[in-house]
Amino acid sequence: MRFITANLNGIRSAATKGFFDWLPQQQADAVGVQEVKAQDEHVDGVFCSPGGLKGHFHYAEKKGYSGVGLYTREEPSDVIIGMEVEEFDREGRWVEKRFDKPGRKLSLISCYFPSGSSGPERQEAKFRFLDAMAPKLRALKGKREFILVADVNIAHKEIDLKNWKGNQKNSGFLPEERAWLDTLFGTGKGEGGLVDVFRTLNDKAEQYTWWSNRGQAYAKNVGWRLDYHLATPGLAALARREAIYTEQKFSDHAPLTIDYDFKL
Repeated sequence: MRFITANLNGIRSAATKGFFDWLPQQQADAVGVQEVKAQDEHVDGVFCSPGGLKGHFHYAEKKGYSGVGLYTREEPSDVIIGMEVEEFDREGRWVEKRFDKPGRKLSLISCYFPSGSSGPERQEAKFRFLDAMAPKLRALKGKREFILVADVNIAHKEIDLKNWKGNQKNSGFLPEERAWLDTLFGTGKGEGGLVDVFRTLNDKAEQYTWWSNRGQAYAKNVGWRLDYHLATPGLAALARREAIYTEQKFSDHAPLTIDYDFKL
């Protein structure tokens, strides 16, 4: 099961840069996209079924903002749009597809965490999102296996961004945000018990998925690892290969692919 996550920073923009030419070549079984920045009128009949994949989307009410999609080759047993938190459901941040069979409850999810970099107001919204997300993921883990792909907008460890010393007071690397991930990945009582799948396969430095458009960040690989596969332990243990694709630039993020040793 090949699962790709990609923040497109605009599905129409990424299309003009070759994303949908590249995608069918990957033979993915599932693709989560974030920051679609479009509405159904722009997507339906155009970007809804690339290369035999069927997409479901959660659009933001505000035009040209946020939005997520999840493409899968197999038909799901159920589709859930939205995370049941009104503030963030207006922003289009959650698509979940369920692939349930006798003896198996499995979800694939595409999610877009808020950025807090535009100012204190958005940072407060980001903290509210994290406060809502933690119990939701804990509850989901108690009921089903899942892989959630997302632009989390947080670099977890010092290894996950180039200039960690200079970013400790900046959104995306704040102590509170990093502590939230610590708890999400922790296995103690009341902790999330989820797995940062990429890091189970690759412990190297300079493994980035986002680069600022300022300066020569991309050319110099001055980046951040903001895009994740978050999985329940049983599915995480089936991860076999990872790849960050940087040969073409579809947006300010790079697609992250992980292959798992199971079928939908």
